[in-house]
Amino acid sequence: VQLQASGGGLVQAGDSLRLSCAASGGAFDTYSVAWFRQSPGKEREFVAAKRASQTYYAGSVKGRFTISRDNAENMVYLQMNSLKPEDTAVYYCAADPRSWIYSALREAKNFNYWGQGTLVTVSS
Repeated sequence: VQLQASGGGLVQAGDSLRLSCAASGGAFDTYSVAWFRQSPGKEREFVAAKRASQTYYAGSVKGRFTISRDNAENMVYLQMNSLKPEDTAVYYCAADPRSWIYSALREAKNFNYWGQGTLVTVSS
């Protein structure tokens, strides 16, 4: 599976942005998918995941971000609302064929396939 993330950019605090992740190859519609992010000097952190019909969010984004997928188009999205300067990071989409439990979905090491990252910068 190859993943291609896009949609990042420079926005102001309070704005919205939608990230996209295009997948090709593999039975993508059965994969668990997720978004992670990484800021300079920090480890990659979990943002959101979707496994079958279930969605999971990091506490810092819950209520502001929404992960969704379109299996017909092999796409995964991250709708980000009410953006804050602390959301500034490179965002990565990830996918894995295994059906991880929630605690495992939060771990980047459990995802085999990664997009190249897209930079989101939120100015105050």
